Formats: sequence, C-alpha cells, structure tokens
Amino acid sequence: MPNRARALPQMALSAALLSLIATAAPAAADTPGTPSVPLRIATYNIHAGAGEDNVFDLDRQAAALRALDADVIGLQEVDVHWGARSQGLDVARELADRLGMRVAFAPIYSLDPAAVGQPRREFGVAVLSRYRIRSAVNHDITRLSTQVPNPVPAPAPGFGEVTLKVRGVPLQVFVTHLDYRGDPSVRTAQVADTRRIMGAERAALPGARQVLLGDFNAAPAAPELAPLWRELRDAGPATGGTYPADAPVNRIDYVAVGEGVGVRDVTIPAEAAASDHRPVVADVRLDR
Repeated sequence: MPNRARALPQMALSAALLSLIATAAPAAADTPGTPSVPLRIATYNIHAGAGEDNVFDLDRQAAALRALDADVIGLQEVDVHWGARSQGLDVARELADRLGMRVAFAPIYSLDPAAVGQPRREFGVAVLSRYRIRSAVNHDITRLSTQVPNPVPAPAPGFGEVTLKVRGVPLQVFVTHLDYRGDPSVRTAQVADTRRIMGAERAALPGARQVLLGDFNAAPAAPELAPLWRELRDAGPATGGTYPADAPVNRIDYVAVGEGVGVRDVTIPAEAAASDHRPVVADVRLDR
C-alpha cells in the first residue's frame, strides 16, 4: 500500500504535465501542420553604398537596412572590390557582417583587377538572409552591357537565386536588376528569361514557394512587365513611389510573390538618405 500510494500522485502529476503539453503544442509557430509561416522580406537598390548625396557611407546604409527588420533582403547595385567609389570594399560582405546575416552575391560584371594580386572588380545583386542559405545560383539573362563598346543584347549573369528553408518551408528567393534604358526591348527579353528560369526552378523543387525581388526600372503597368503577373503577384503598395528617394514619383522597386505566398502588409519606408532609391518591405505568409 505505501508504494502504491506514492505512485498515484506521481502518475497524476505526469498526466497533468502531458495534458499541459498537449494543450500548448498547437500554439508553437513552427509546429508541423500549421497553415502558414510568417516572413518579412524586402528589396533595396543600395546605389553602391552611396546616398542621394553621392556620399559613400556604409554605417548609414547598414542602419537603414537594420531598421527594416527584414528576414530576407534583396540588394541591387552592390559593389565588391569595385573601386574608389566604394573604397574597394566587399560591400555585400560588409553589410552582412554589420547586420549579422548570411549573404550570397551574384555578379553582373566580374572584371580583372586594377593591379596584379588584387581581387576581381565585381558589381551585381545580393541576398541577405537570417536563414541558412542552402544553395545559391547566378543565372544568365539577356543584358546590354555597360562595360564594352557597342554592346548587343546577350546572355550574361546577375540574376541571383538562393534556396532557404523557413521553418520547414522551402523558399526560392530571386533578386534582379532589369535594364534601365527607355527602350523596353531588353526588359521584355529579361522578363521572358525570368519566367523561364523561375518556371524551371519551380519544377525542380516541387512545393517550394517563390519570391522575386528587385529594381525592375519600369512602372507596375508597364507592358513589358505584364507577362510576369501571370505567375507572380505584385505585392504593392498600390500608391507611393520608390525613386528618386528624396521625392519619389515612380515605383520601380518590387516584391513579387508566387503561389502559396500571402501578403499581409507592404510598406515603402520613408528612407530618403541612405540610397537614391527607397526600399520596399512586405510581411508575407508562406503556405505549408
């Protein structure tokens, strides 16, 4: 009797603990079976580290990025040992280190160094992530080079992709910088390339969610962007501009989301000093 009497309170306590655990489990944010996962994503053309005043200031830019409080950020106009305008720094790595994030850089241009023994001079796009980067690819799309005389449209790198796993949900993040010229023909080709590549990557990883971040150099209603909206949704916002930063009149910077990505909120922060563009920030939910 004494042994059995001691066992009964222990069993009752164990049962009570199990009951509490069972009740609390559904509240966990990353419990398998929950319908969606929250994520904050952003895009920002960082103007090679210089503000609207053309002063290179990575402390200022890092502070602006930190204020976004984003989990994933797509960057455009990123210098890596490019030259004097960015003090020869690896801007992608410098910003990642300041923010405590992972980084994947995808060069558009990779040129010989100015002197033997120095690193290559590179310029392109990048992804910063709080989540581990499981893979990174630098895809070719049609480009009209700014680095050679008499260029013609041709495939060239600089369409970056990283694969993440966000609380069990695979996510493919693409970052791009489309052609800036008034003639939309190169952008039209780039949009076709983008759709082809994203479609192939989607097929290669069934169930993965996709987002496209970047400076598209065109307004939302531009005809050359229309094919993008067949598979993607422009997260917005419906009003407000991103360029130029001091008095924006055009929205040319985008967060675009694919199937299974819901948009809860999107904003254009009133950041007018750290770059010549303003960032776009979206709070989304990834369907499991």
